[in-house]
Amino acid sequence: MLRSIASLPCLYQAYFIVTDCLLVYVFCLPLTSSFGLPIWMCLLSRLPLLFVTLCLLIDHDLCSPFASVCAVVLNKTLHMDSNPQPRQSSLQNTSPDQNPAELTQLQAAFAYQNEMIKEFQGQLSSLQATNEHLTRYIQSLPPTRPDPVRFSLPDKFDGSPEKCRGFLRQCTIYFDNQPEAFLRDSTKCSFTMSLLTGRALEWASAVWDQDDCIRTSFDYFTKQLREVFEYPAGGRDVSVQLLQLRQGNRTAADYAVEFRTLAAQSGWNEVALKPVFKQGLNQILQAELACKDVSSDLHQLISMAIKIDNLLRNNPPSVLATSMSTPATNYQETAEPMQIGFTKVSVEEKERRRINRLCFYCGQSGHQCRSCPNKPSQIKVSTSLTTMLTSCFTLLLTINHANSAHCVPVLIDSGSALNLIHHDLVHKLNIPVIQCIPPINITAINSQPIGGGITHQTVPITVKIGLFHSETMSLYVTSTPQHPVVLGNPWLTIHDPQISWSSKELTKWSPYCNRHCLQLPLRLPCLTTSIESPASNKSVVIPPEYSDYNEVFSKTKATQLPPHRPWDCAIELLPYTAPPKSKVYPLTIPETQAMEKYIEEALASGFIRPSTSPAASGFFFVEKKDGGLRPCIDYRGLNTVTVKNRYPLPLVPPALEQLREATIFTKLDLRSAYNLIRIREGDEWKTAFITTRGHYEYSVMPYGLANAPSVFQSFINEIFRDILNHYVIAYIDDILIYSKTREQHIHHVRNVLSRLLANNLYVKAEKCEFHVSSTTFLGYKISHKGVEMDNGKVEAVTEWPRPTTLKELQRFLGFANFYRRFIRNYSSIAAPLTSLLKGKPKKLSWTQSAQTAFETLKTSFTTAPILKHPDPELPFIVEVDASDFGIGAVLSQRHGNPGKVFPCAFFFQKANNCRKEL
Repeated sequence: MLRSIASLPCLYQAYFIVTDCLLVYVFCLPLTSSFGLPIWMCLLSRLPLLFVTLCLLIDHDLCSPFASVCAVVLNKTLHMDSNPQPRQSSLQNTSPDQNPAELTQLQAAFAYQNEMIKEFQGQLSSLQATNEHLTRYIQSLPPTRPDPVRFSLPDKFDGSPEKCRGFLRQCTIYFDNQPEAFLRDSTKCSFTMSLLTGRALEWASAVWDQDDCIRTSFDYFTKQLREVFEYPAGGRDVSVQLLQLRQGNRTAADYAVEFRTLAAQSGWNEVALKPVFKQGLNQILQAELACKDVSSDLHQLISMAIKIDNLLRNNPPSVLATSMSTPATNYQETAEPMQIGFTKVSVEEKERRRINRLCFYCGQSGHQCRSCPNKPSQIKVSTSLTTMLTSCFTLLLTINHANSAHCVPVLIDSGSALNLIHHDLVHKLNIPVIQCIPPINITAINSQPIGGGITHQTVPITVKIGLFHSETMSLYVTSTPQHPVVLGNPWLTIHDPQISWSSKELTKWSPYCNRHCLQLPLRLPCLTTSIESPASNKSVVIPPEYSDYNEVFSKTKATQLPPHRPWDCAIELLPYTAPPKSKVYPLTIPETQAMEKYIEEALASGFIRPSTSPAASGFFFVEKKDGGLRPCIDYRGLNTVTVKNRYPLPLVPPALEQLREATIFTKLDLRSAYNLIRIREGDEWKTAFITTRGHYEYSVMPYGLANAPSVFQSFINEIFRDILNHYVIAYIDDILIYSKTREQHIHHVRNVLSRLLANNLYVKAEKCEFHVSSTTFLGYKISHKGVEMDNGKVEAVTEWPRPTTLKELQRFLGFANFYRRFIRNYSSIAAPLTSLLKGKPKKLSWTQSAQTAFETLKTSFTTAPILKHPDPELPFIVEVDASDFGIGAVLSQRHGNPGKVFPCAFFFQKANNCRKEL
């Protein structure tokens, strides 16, 4: 035991040895004559923790002697007799076996320990005093500052307009909370510059070295950044966005978030914002708020709207369905079906009423049909009920569905909270419906519930009132109203019509209708729609079958900024290149006026916007055939450094082979086709152009870009992917629809128009042809007979003057080569002309053989045959010929009875030197 204890540090040796020795001494050794020593030992053995504390305050070397003494005592104790003597009294505690020297030594050790304890107590008192002094000193010190809050870096800014304001706000907050790090504006500008990416970085890099204020004034830097990137989204001002904001199908909470954001940007006060917020809510919330006291402030109005909206969504509202019938005051409401002439009573119901002697009109007992008190002509109503029903108004409505139009009476009722349609009419017209989850409860005028509520609503259908007003809407299906269709308060709120109660007519529509429902530019004489083209002064007749697609012919719609889509035009630049900078082209006075008008209209529509781009292409005009001016951008430099889009354009001759069975055609020309495709976000700066009026860039795809045809062709192919080459041929913005019969053709054209409208594409009506037996398409005249050259092109060839330069000759040959499939032995006829271009001559040497070939080609154009549409199910006839000069062939087929041979195509190829040697 002593060996193990001796291996411990001296301090711990003292603790264990003293504690064990004192316990052994007290309980094992006989009592000494001195009572103080055992009492002191007992006290120490009971307080080991105090002893350890005292030992820690002194040097461990002081404990070494005491530990040695304790070891001796403990060793003595361990060698005691195994038969201890009975404990004696204090007078008999001496034994002849006890060594007086050892006892004296032990007493001396304990005396020494007593002195040390007293010394330790003094040191402890001194330490307590020092501790109190330090405590008072620490308490007198001033409070320490908390650790500074570390702000995260602002998000990087890529030039997105909707992120500009938030980005600058984050930077300002970051600078305000670290003023010691951003003492100078130049530091702030450099730090903000480091957070720019994408087109924002490109802009900053371009202007960083050009303007010293950009680098030294943070206010000027942020002002320039806002002018470039903080333009209204979609080309609309914040105030316009706020006025046009609507809740729609969103929750009131989501609507309130967007409203508060726009309201904060607009700077309007609460007085102006409250009616705007109410106006944007849906009709049910507006009706609920009308019964509430919300006159305090905007915050309470928004909070109440959110609470009501949450309640309505969790508990579907009960809808008041107003009936046109005017029941007597003592009439008991029943679940009787509609009782006007529109809906006939079934045979079973008639038989039931006859057997039970019930009224054939209302189904009640006690009277006959001729004296039914519930008939409208015999009803006596109270004054209050008559006043309430003066809000009802009846007119005719046309429902266009499944390629047919159905005229039905409609009740305009301000007391109905929904737009309703009777389920019998839905079944009659086979209108698809969708389920309402949860169902909507309905009540009659007397607050009695009717039926099981509304469980379904129709899919969006096209309805028309009068000649001009057309819209698409969804109606709730019910069996309660006694009119086939009821247009309630939601419809009245949107369209806000003015009604002449004396003549029972609608006299005026709202501005909303003028923008979205009315097609007043279309004249509707009798059964056709006519659009007059100011360029040609001719009327384009639109068949009545497409009158419900008037919107697709709208000029106004085609000037609206289209949305971003997956087919946005991307402008990828070759590595280590940049768009070149062009000079400002001088313009004449008429061209300057035309330029100013074009820029004003393009800015208003959002097609262009002010630019600070380092790129700059030239702006000029070219004259149209009718004498007008067409704006053009010189994108030759940009196209040189652009990565080309290799999406193919369709081959016209193979596409025309699909027309072999077609007998009726419709040709459509898209209006401002390229401008209906957006430039990919971040690439707008590359389209920048300069004028005498300023520097601008396009938001939409302009004409002149190298990839524009491929981009638009990929877009149009995706729209008509499943019907291309079945009954549609689309070449960029020219669309041909062909069919075997008129019935098929109407269906095909409606399908195409609906797809164009769904994708925000619009048609130039003045260049369209509907339901024709022949038309010109992409330079060809097509009909059920076959394909021939365009008469206009043939006339241009016959009047073509003799070429005087190499460029003029190349232009003529290029034009003639387009129709080479119509001319037999074309290559041999044109050989004298093509030989003039060999060897890259510097001057045109016109010869007699060239003149003969020139006149022969012109004559061949006028005598070229009609090429029959090839029928793959019929056998072909191939006629070939070869000579030292070239190889020729004719592809023909027999048609009719008896079979007559018609050419399908001509082929001729001039023999090269290798073939001549063979």
